[in-house]
Amino acid sequence: MNNKIILFCGPSGSGKTTISQYLLKNNSNLCFSVSVTTREMRANEKDGEDYYFITKEEFQRKMANDEFIEWEEVYSGIFYGTLKDEVQRIWAMNKHAIFDVDVMGGLNIKKQFGDKALSVCVMPPSIEILRERLIARQSETPDSLEKRINKALTEMGYSNQFERIIINDDLQDSCRLAQGMLDEFLES
Repeated sequence: MNNKIILFCGPSGSGKTTISQYLLKNNSNLCFSVSVTTREMRANEKDGEDYYFITKEEFQRKMANDEFIEWEEVYSGIFYGTLKDEVQRIWAMNKHAIFDVDVMGGLNIKKQFGDKALSVCVMPPSIEILRERLIARQSETPDSLEKRINKALTEMGYSNQFERIIINDDLQDSCRLAQGMLDEFLES
């Protein structure tokens, strides 16, 4: 099997996770690449499924041991990264790795894997709609909401560096569009 990587990137609240989950449910040849983070686990999350939740000290130890494909301090003191072992685990199962990562992480992974990776930027139709989506999650404080909005504005400026862009104004249409992009990429 010619193992590949599919990257869904975009601001928090853009819909990249929902689109990734749709593709995982409908394509048995895909496996989710679980990222590592030092942030607190949310009530609806599971360690080892949504993220590998580790301490900042563990993260820094893995950094020192060169265990990451990419990593980033996304917010002050909050790190995210992709372990080299995670991609190898997925490829050993003869599956393609699907990533749901932030914009900078996605661009860094794309640089390393080149043509073996498809990079898709998922964008909200507007910053106002993104704000509404984040508020609806009920997981943000006023301060964390503003940090996410400011980060989203920065991330949206990188959309032209992705091979494909999905403006997620209708989730069903966006999922169908993503499936078409996936099919085309895997056939190439």
